[in-house]
Amino acid sequence: MEILIMTSQLILSLSILVLIHEFGHFIFARMFKVRVEKFYIFFDIKFALFKYKPKNSETEYGIGWLPLGGYCKISGMIDESMDTEALKSEPQPWEFRSKPAYQRLLIMLGGVMFNVILAFFIYVGMLAYWGEEYLANRDVKYGISCDSVALEMGFRDGDKILAVNGEPVENFYDVHRKMTLYREMNISLQRGDELVNISPDYYTYVSYMVKNRFIEPAIPFVVERVSDSSHNRLSGLAPGDEVIEAAGISTRDIKTIRNILSTNRGQNIELKVLRDGSRIDIPVQVNDSGMIGVNLKTNMRDFFKFEKKSYNILQAFPAGLKKAKTQISDQLCEIRLMATPKTKTYKQVGSFISIAKIYSPQWDWHRFCDITALLSIMLAALNLLPIPALDGGHVMFLLYEVITGRKPSDKFLTYAQVVGMVILLFIMVYAIGNDIVRHILN
Repeated sequence: MEILIMTSQLILSLSILVLIHEFGHFIFARMFKVRVEKFYIFFDIKFALFKYKPKNSETEYGIGWLPLGGYCKISGMIDESMDTEALKSEPQPWEFRSKPAYQRLLIMLGGVMFNVILAFFIYVGMLAYWGEEYLANRDVKYGISCDSVALEMGFRDGDKILAVNGEPVENFYDVHRKMTLYREMNISLQRGDELVNISPDYYTYVSYMVKNRFIEPAIPFVVERVSDSSHNRLSGLAPGDEVIEAAGISTRDIKTIRNILSTNRGQNIELKVLRDGSRIDIPVQVNDSGMIGVNLKTNMRDFFKFEKKSYNILQAFPAGLKKAKTQISDQLCEIRLMATPKTKTYKQVGSFISIAKIYSPQWDWHRFCDITALLSIMLAALNLLPIPALDGGHVMFLLYEVITGRKPSDKFLTYAQVVGMVILLFIMVYAIGNDIVRHILN
């Protein structure tokens, strides 16, 4: 059932994104009196699930069966349909190839523009309806919890992050984004009573963080429940107990305490816990798996107060614009990282399987809207890549024409379209292969 819900959300998102993207091309084409022969959501290879051509209309509307995109077939344009028959005749006034370069450029940019506009309005609606919730960096009172790579890069458990390259951090989860933006990093930390600066290696960070959140807010070791089957059910541990010392080591960090328990497998150790403001010593037995047989509180909201900003509709517009601009910047940065082999981020390229897994297994409209807006920005950014067969490839040739005054030949554009489709096919196969290895074989 969860797979069905996640898949349904993915298909709905893709339908919205493709519809808006192709409508961007369509509206500019009609604005400049260019004929649109077909307007399809998804691809109709061999057959369509639905098609309709209104009376006296030049355009056939439909829904294809292959949810890998959609298309707007514009007369006199070399596109993915590879229909070059019309190009053998003289250009007609209603054809794409007959229009001035600036009009053709706007037609090609229409899809990208409408995807950005869609994301902007989704963010405006979300901010006006739900507001914005985040974990304030100042409220990460226990500092951070680091994995082994973070420790190698100079972070320490319990550090409190103050700034990245001199920019104070307000939202804790902005730390990752800020670190990704700068090739030369300087992180200001509070470590106990000291102020410390570290300069992690950028490429080590970006090649690792794409699949790991290597720092997280540290949370304390608080007992939620001691089951009747626990080997420490008679130890005196009770729900709500917060461990502040284990085996003589003072710490509240759940990760650190788990490490202490792991090094004391099969041993009896003493815990010091806080209970209603009092400190109590409790002897416990650590089993051979490094466990003491209790369930812990792990919900972040049990330990941190999340900040919430509310917006009226007028305030939501500038805030939505800012959020959209941030996402555009982030996506362009992601593309730059993927194009830099040293970062190894290309290894994380995924297909629809990866995308589907980011949706909630229960229908969550807030998460659905957030992901749809993000995918809309991603679609816009990816479509601007200068690859023939993508909008960016057409834009590249049109800019060449505008700058040089020379239009590439139809034969050249046809060959370029074929090359672009081969490149896209290779990327698609690579992405699907990555997903099969990550999510099916592993």
